[in-house]
Amino acid sequence: MPKAKQADKKNNELESLEATLWQSADKLRKNMDAAEYKHVVLGLIFLKYISDAFEVLHSRLVNGKGEYEGADPEDPNEYTAEKVFFVPPIARWKPISANAKKTEILLDNGKKVDIGGYVDEVMEAIERQNLSLKGVLPKVYARQNLDRASLGGLIDLIGTIALGTDEAISKDVLGQVYEYFLGQFALAEGKKGGQFYTPRSVVNLLVEMLEPYEGRVFDPCCGSGGMFVQSEKFITAHRDHYKKNGNGNSISFNPADRISIYGQESNQTTWRLCKMNLAIRGIDSSNIRWNNEGSFLNDLHKDLKADFLLANPPFNDSDWSGDLLKDDARWKYGIPPTGNANYAWIQHFIYHLSPQGMAGFVLAKGSLTSKTSGEGDIRKAVIEAGLLDCIINLPAKLFLNTQIPACLWFLSRRKEGRLDKVLFIDARNLGYLINRRTKDFTDEDISRITDTYHAWRNKADGYQDVPGFCKSITLDEIREKDYVLTPGRYIGLPDDEDDFDFAERFGKLRVELDEQMKEETRLNEIILENLARLEIKE
Repeated sequence: MPKAKQADKKNNELESLEATLWQSADKLRKNMDAAEYKHVVLGLIFLKYISDAFEVLHSRLVNGKGEYEGADPEDPNEYTAEKVFFVPPIARWKPISANAKKTEILLDNGKKVDIGGYVDEVMEAIERQNLSLKGVLPKVYARQNLDRASLGGLIDLIGTIALGTDEAISKDVLGQVYEYFLGQFALAEGKKGGQFYTPRSVVNLLVEMLEPYEGRVFDPCCGSGGMFVQSEKFITAHRDHYKKNGNGNSISFNPADRISIYGQESNQTTWRLCKMNLAIRGIDSSNIRWNNEGSFLNDLHKDLKADFLLANPPFNDSDWSGDLLKDDARWKYGIPPTGNANYAWIQHFIYHLSPQGMAGFVLAKGSLTSKTSGEGDIRKAVIEAGLLDCIINLPAKLFLNTQIPACLWFLSRRKEGRLDKVLFIDARNLGYLINRRTKDFTDEDISRITDTYHAWRNKADGYQDVPGFCKSITLDEIREKDYVLTPGRYIGLPDDEDDFDFAERFGKLRVELDEQMKEETRLNEIILENLARLEIKE
């Protein structure tokens, strides 16, 4: 069978496995809230992965052949050397599976627990043995609202994933299942789900646009780590690039040798999901940091200059503590308004770009046109600095947590030969409906967009303006339109009259009104002070 057909067959089998597992796991959820249940399921998937990876190496150490001759299969250092988590006996999948249906389990310390308490003990044991996982794993299995029979059924279900003895296969299958379940839980949670999950096709589009072949990859609001996982997949999928540009047999296809990842997350629960997601993929997460203050107030990567920055920050965040950061060094292009963080994020991204760095990120579409509280002036300054590379207008219904129209911004410090040009793409008519409320891109949609951008960026003969889809615009044309960046203004398609979110528009007007009222109060106080100083002469 040709390799392409083998790959298609493998992908179809994996998609079928993902869907079957989800349906079965969802039945076992019963009345438990999806927001809680995701930690139960994803934690068990993680346990299955590290146990499988452990068993593969454990078997080699037991056999003691070649480089493993004389090795102790119970020595944690043997596993650390191979970048495999050491799993203590209590936490291996075989005893977990054997105890799944028991009502009472006797631990070595004499304590009696049910299966929920047992899994919590397992999580604690793994964290004690592997310091990089400390504080990461969920200990939620002893909760009273988690049905013990359902938990036992879930353990049996995850145990049915046949992985063989190849660690790479285990990593790929369980990594895909983990990612698929993240997406399904995000759908189930609706608006809240969007806080930890960016749709896979949007992540794919961002990564394929930037092409992070080598360097530092940064996401300052990293959620569950989708940008990092996709960057790793990108490297694995583009081996031909390295063969073409590499040095014979010395080429490494290991993503860890190609990119280093850096991230920050303000939600600790989401940070834990991210750490597990990356661990399953074998991605080093030592530079994924958490604090509840967030990237603005407590930037944990202050000195980082990234080669590739990918992000999906909160849309139109009005609670970002901007009033405490008026004199911040990041605001090179203007002080962002306290009532909306969009232009704070843009400048935070620019601040962290290396001299050849590129950024791709999601923002509310209002960021393309807003002139509230100096946003228009900041946008003008960024454009005049020659940083803006491409704007993509996205279809509605792509994001789970908002109906606010969205767009993609691409900034670049490597615009040789196109400093005075910007590419506009209108992708509103692309994509397909998954259900009544949610849309997604096809692989063909992503290829059409990225091929267009790369042909334009690389000045290839294949690039042409396409009426209604894409157009290369000069800075003079943007100046003529007063630095408004809506693609439809340049490409030729009128913007839909209803292509805005009422709540977003109303919120901006309210912020503007509040600021005007504050200014009125300030001026009234000055007038009263001046009147008090006047001396009335008889």
